Amino acid sequence: MKNEHGQKETALNGTLVSVMLLGAFIVLTWLGVYFLYLHRG
Repeated sequence: MKNEHGQKETALNGTLVSVMLLGAFIVLTWLGVYFLYLHRG
């Protein structure tokens, strides 16, 4: 029972990290596009 709980926490942590990395990638992409737009404008 304790082992199952530990596995669920690990899965949740992995999901959280994946979501954070995806969010950071999207934000960095938008910032890159925004700065390119400012530079060209």
